[in-house]
Amino acid sequence: MSILDISEIRSILPHRYPFLLVDRIIEMDAQCIVGVKNVTANESFFAGHFPDFPVMPGVLIVEAMAQTAGVLVLKNIEDRDNKLVLLVAIENARFRKPVVPGDTLRLEMKVIKRKASVAKMAGVATVDGQVVAEAEIMCKLAEKEVRQAAEVV
Repeated sequence: MSILDISEIRSILPHRYPFLLVDRIIEMDAQCIVGVKNVTANESFFAGHFPDFPVMPGVLIVEAMAQTAGVLVLKNIEDRDNKLVLLVAIENARFRKPVVPGDTLRLEMKVIKRKASVAKMAGVATVDGQVVAEAEIMCKLAEKEVRQAAEVV
């Protein structure tokens, strides 16, 4: 059962293929969120990491955790189309087991501290109930800058 499906996640996060790394949100309250990433053999990163032994890069597992946290931060902000959630720190990251094609990555994020524009969250990524990664992340809510096209003279 999903609380948010992929189209609802796309309406909250600015990420798109191939960098949107959360497929569903299955639990969410003000302090905790659980997302799911279905890891498939078609993932673009598997072509080079590693062709004979495909393993999801740890930095992308942390990014999936950060995107899940971003959904929690942005979900109830009225003007979220004008906001970005920026990753500003990663602490205590540990990678316990490889994540491979066919795995369902469960991404659990809990708020440790939250201020107006900054949130620190602790996260655990699991596959079949086994911890594959954990990290603390800090993210900052920022205004999107409107970029003007350069004038052609």
